[in-house]
Amino acid sequence: MVVSVLEEMRIKDLGVIDDAIVELSTGFTAVTGETGAGKTMVVTSLGLLLGGRADAALVRAGAATAVVEGRISLPPGAPAAHRAEEAGAELDEGALLISRTVSAEGRSRAYVGGRSVPAGLLTELADELVAVHGQTDQQGLLRPARQREALDRYAGEAVAEPLAGYREAYRRLRDVSAELAELTTLARERMQEADLLRFGLEEIAAAEPRPGEDGELAAEAARLGHAEALASAAATAHGALAGDPADPSGVDAGELVGGAHRALEAVRGHDPALAELADRLAEVHILLSDVAGELASYADGLDADPLRLAAVEERRATLAHLIRKYGGGPEETAAGDGCSALLVWASGSAARLAELEGDDERIAELTAERDALRAELSVLAQRLSDARAEAAKRFGEAVTEELTQLAMAHARIEVALRHTDAALPAEGIEVGGRSVAYGPHGVDEVELLLAPHPGATARPIAKGASGGELSRVMLAIEVVFAGSAPVPTYLFDEVDAGVGGKAAVEIGRRLAKLADSAQVVVVTHLPQVAAFADRHLVVEKTSDGSVTRSGVQSVHGEGRVRELSRMLAGQEDSALARAHAEELLATAARLGRRG
Repeated sequence: MVVSVLEEMRIKDLGVIDDAIVELSTGFTAVTGETGAGKTMVVTSLGLLLGGRADAALVRAGAATAVVEGRISLPPGAPAAHRAEEAGAELDEGALLISRTVSAEGRSRAYVGGRSVPAGLLTELADELVAVHGQTDQQGLLRPARQREALDRYAGEAVAEPLAGYREAYRRLRDVSAELAELTTLARERMQEADLLRFGLEEIAAAEPRPGEDGELAAEAARLGHAEALASAAATAHGALAGDPADPSGVDAGELVGGAHRALEAVRGHDPALAELADRLAEVHILLSDVAGELASYADGLDADPLRLAAVEERRATLAHLIRKYGGGPEETAAGDGCSALLVWASGSAARLAELEGDDERIAELTAERDALRAELSVLAQRLSDARAEAAKRFGEAVTEELTQLAMAHARIEVALRHTDAALPAEGIEVGGRSVAYGPHGVDEVELLLAPHPGATARPIAKGASGGELSRVMLAIEVVFAGSAPVPTYLFDEVDAGVGGKAAVEIGRRLAKLADSAQVVVVTHLPQVAAFADRHLVVEKTSDGSVTRSGVQSVHGEGRVRELSRMLAGQEDSALARAHAEELLATAARLGRRG
């Protein structure tokens, strides 16, 4: 059952195509036309819709922008519909509208459901909607990674479940190994850092600085260094305020203010304003008396102690040295906060030292965890290999059976699983009694082998298959996939390259069979293949001498016979070619897609 259908594409100013609409349907659609008419542009257009690389060279000469639009019907709840809606796209009556533009300067824009989106979203949707196969995709099938992906896809949950567990263990092992490598590789640097921190903390502990101590010492040093000047100034100020006992005729400030207060006090009852001033003078008199007393005490307590001054300067020098090495910058030092910054450094350094001194314990923990994860990974890798081996046998047999139906009756496909020994035992994991190399996908190297006839040694398909054989192998693989993990839409670009005769008829039959469970679109040059299609589209090219335009027309009945005749003999009106075309159509109808 087809769960989604690519209903149509509009192609404008792409390659040789001026403006064309490609109307598609369920089942098997064949796209034909003369060489250079633009058949491959159909594949290129879909590639753009599915997030393919945009190239300014695709824009039609003289045009500013190439545009490709597609309409894909989706059933309710389809994953692709959910993903598109998450991106803000809206469905149009159950259909998803996708658009891609490419400017002549190479700039590209993508739209899904009327919303501008990154081209990467188109690639995500493509994985769920369409499988595109062209000549480059056949080359891709030759890569070991693609072959492993093909086998895993065929195996389904039997491989997916152990593979998920393996990948999680692999991720944890990678993280643990990276941390362990950092600790061991940087052990010397970390040891040197710990020694420096330890030395600094010991220096600070020996000095025992207090918060703000450097500011306090600076103030004391200034006082001790100017003790005589301070005492003289205090004595002079005291004499001015309280008078000099040795000079009875002298006048002091306290006496003058006291006289002023007494003068006002005598008449304060006559004017409230004057009474207020009298009160204020009383306050001044009291304040002067207090200051005079404190000046006397200050002068008596001031002691020019050279020994204490020397001790203070020595302490300041010790703290300044530590602050320069470990404390704050010039601003903290100038503000007298150097000791506070010094203590902050000591607190942070003590925490860092504790961390560094715990490295040995952490290394031991990580080593034990790494060894446990490697053992777990070995078990999971073996489970994964066993699941792949079982699937490989079934996969090889199923593809071999399909090749029998594609005129390769004596060919045999095998799926080889190999393990590569680790360069060093410590760099691998134990699987089957050997230390083997491993990666994020397991320990298996998967390779498709082809034995084209009985007695032939199975060789990698890259070496053992011709172009036509490789096309049939790829088709056989997709037919096998259709029974286990179907893709809604398949697009084949000349999958029949290098094939002819009976093999071409069989390819047509298998494509028709694939169309039982999926939408199949095939760009072909073989009439034997096109005859099996449910819908036949012809790309026609005309020229006005300067601009080439192409159109896409659906043909049936007489028009289809004429197109097959052209494909057979290059002569639409040849009686022999027409008879052969009618025979092909009759053969296709007789064999039937389920025949």
